[in-house]
Amino acid sequence: MRLANHWKDYEIIDSSRGLKLERWSDIYLLRPDPQVIWDRGDLLEKYPYIHAYYHRSNRGGGYWENLRDTKESWNIQYRNLTFHIKQMGFKHTGLFPEQAVNWDFMMEKIESRRTPVRVLNLFAYTGGATVACLSKGASVVHVDASRGMVDWAKENVSLSGFRDASVRFLVDDVVKFVKREIRRGNRYDAIIMDPPSYGRGANGEVWDIERDLDSLIQLCVQLLSDSPLFFLINSYTSGLSTEVVNNLFRLHFKDFSGTFETEEIGLPIREQGLILPCGITGRYLFDEE
Repeated sequence: MRLANHWKDYEIIDSSRGLKLERWSDIYLLRPDPQVIWDRGDLLEKYPYIHAYYHRSNRGGGYWENLRDTKESWNIQYRNLTFHIKQMGFKHTGLFPEQAVNWDFMMEKIESRRTPVRVLNLFAYTGGATVACLSKGASVVHVDASRGMVDWAKENVSLSGFRDASVRFLVDDVVKFVKREIRRGNRYDAIIMDPPSYGRGANGEVWDIERDLDSLIQLCVQLLSDSPLFFLINSYTSGLSTEVVNNLFRLHFKDFSGTFETEEIGLPIREQGLILPCGITGRYLFDEE
């Protein structure tokens, strides 16, 4: 288990009855989490200072209830990175704090490379990984099918002070974009992907991780430079085990020299001394020539 335990502006305070109480800077949110199957009392009664509570609907989705006066949006920081946060549909806030373990990995590896690093970030969401890579001088191509998420990523890049950094934002279907990049002969030193279980591309293209992940990785291998640095796959798909991702690395990277490992990532729960699992991350680190 890799722990995202270096946060100052974020923490999980407590958990019970399918809910987690989080602090986002000075805002306290109560959100559902299916991993919290234990009962340690009513968090609403225990913590009267909660600002907002996301109610899950039995019919899917849900809604936010603001229990106290709260901000519509606010910023939080991780190291020298700044992110814009707000209440979204389906309990989201625009950031997955557990991904800090991957940001640290990316920043360390990019900083260790003495030559410029070109990064491709696929299913890039609001740009956490993009901002992290830019912070260490990499150039980044950021691809997501949602214009709203790409606009949000641009805001995060600007908030972090990297407006003049080398970054290209694209609203596009990931698979179609990768195929075009192969035809164009473009190459990348590092590739990051955070594919959803299911999704739709910019023009309604359907993505199914069980059907499409294998072929996407096969395509992405063709985009790697002559001196690749790393390849990172993140997944929140419950049925995708760590060994499945390791098998994909074994199949597609057999012609490369390097090491790989896939593990769960998680966040500490302060009051209980527990760890909340938050998906898996696979990393292939290529040997330096």
